[in-house]
Amino acid sequence: MVKIFVITYSTYGHVNKVAESIVKGLEKGGVEVGRYQIAETLSDEILAKMHAAPKLDIPVLNPKSLPEADGYLFGFPTRYGTTPAQVKAFFDATGGLWTQQALSGKPAGFFFSTASQHGGQEVTVFASLPILAHHGIIFVPLGYSNPHLFDNSEVIGGSAWGAGTIANGDGSRQPSEKELEIAVTQGERFAEVAKKLAA
Repeated sequence: MVKIFVITYSTYGHVNKVAESIVKGLEKGGVEVGRYQIAETLSDEILAKMHAAPKLDIPVLNPKSLPEADGYLFGFPTRYGTTPAQVKAFFDATGGLWTQQALSGKPAGFFFSTASQHGGQEVTVFASLPILAHHGIIFVPLGYSNPHLFDNSEVIGGSAWGAGTIANGDGSRQPSEKELEIAVTQGERFAEVAKKLAA
């Protein structure tokens, strides 16, 4: 069976909430899911001062284990329109895989969280594409495959680039039902593409 890794870094829990719906979509799409998190680089003292959410009880992924999967969905919050330092450190540790092109031809996508509507959801994915290109990984966008992406009646995270949520600057807003439904769609569509590529 095709295996997809859902890999997240989440400071306040919003990305992990979206990941739950991503996993539902992948499972509906008939693939095996491995759920992992990216290692934290901040101390417990700093995280406490930030009022960060507790880390999930899921394995921290060693980058060397990436070849075990057939595809990847990465979720993380934005940091000034790019990836958090923890995510950058994770990808910086994949140099050995890059030299072997061990991930070449595998699909990947992204989902994300920002503080505001214009907080960089799309540009964060755009800024991450060079990582995929250097590895030969195939970017699989969400497209406008869920009708909620056309809904302008309320604030809704996500775009053609991937599912997303708006957290507010203080983290008080949780993912909406529409945002979570978009995430399920991304999981389903990604599963379809991953199965075709693995056939």
